[in-house]
Amino acid sequence: MKKTNFKRLFKKAVSWAGLFFFVIAAVMLYFQLSKYPLEDIKNALFNIPIKNLIYACIASFLGYVALSSYDYLALRYINRKLEAWKWILVGFIGYSVSNNAGHAIVSGGTVRYRFYTRWRFKGGEIVKMVTFSGFTYLIACFFLTVVGYALTPEHAFGSAQASHITTAIVALGSLIGLVGYFLLCAFYKKPIKIGKIELTMPSVKMATAQTLLGSFDIVLASFVLYFCLIPFINIPFDVFMGVFIVAQVLGVFSQVPGGLGVFEGLFLAILPSDANTAYLFGALIAYRIIYYVLPLILSGGVLLIYEGYLKHRRKQLSKS
Repeated sequence: MKKTNFKRLFKKAVSWAGLFFFVIAAVMLYFQLSKYPLEDIKNALFNIPIKNLIYACIASFLGYVALSSYDYLALRYINRKLEAWKWILVGFIGYSVSNNAGHAIVSGGTVRYRFYTRWRFKGGEIVKMVTFSGFTYLIACFFLTVVGYALTPEHAFGSAQASHITTAIVALGSLIGLVGYFLLCAFYKKPIKIGKIELTMPSVKMATAQTLLGSFDIVLASFVLYFCLIPFINIPFDVFMGVFIVAQVLGVFSQVPGGLGVFEGLFLAILPSDANTAYLFGALIAYRIIYYVLPLILSGGVLLIYEGYLKHRRKQLSKS
């Protein structure tokens, strides 16, 4: 009896943790944006042409569609089917939270637990989905780090030799990780046991889908910033893409919410000496608002509406 009560209490705690991390994401986002004066935020938005802001919003929307599709791919991995609106809902809310709160596996995982358990998914299945989605992003990071290293100009990595060596090691490690993952997918067929959970390596076809989907997501995120930046700074797209990829990956691995500081630092390094840094920060602020703030606000509204709907439905069922 006590064991059953403990399990129920644990499930409730994990379920409510999803809402807790949503609040944490909102608080962290507030502290991120509070570093910028309100006047700078206003000027940043007003200085960017409306056309560019619209393009950036479209890219952000498509980016979150790609992020939500991580859940679709994970559902295929565990051989489960679910209505499209459900995995889109969970993916959108989960990634809007984890993008802002950091520690994606924990913050995004608790959001998924809250939703998927309502739809009769077992805890082990959710763990498999979260693990698979984590590897989807990791493999895309490996792939894009190699691409980013090839595209990024030498001076972006600093003047110190140690910096160049470190970056080359990271790129080489990413290449080894990418090749190693595909080799395991092709030849390693035994299940990997983690406690009571058994994980199997996906097929090469599934691994390819992971790489392409994850890469598509990151590239779309880059377009959000690119559309905000190009009205002020003339930077070749291949150079921009290389810097963005490296900055984005390092920002995520740093576990700093939104990669704040890490992301901006690398972009400052790549700018020509005569570039106006005020415009750069303006573009970065606009990028953060469009890619981080707006999705979090929208997902918060969706979450409140959905939770309210479920509460109303429970009341209706109790009366009947």
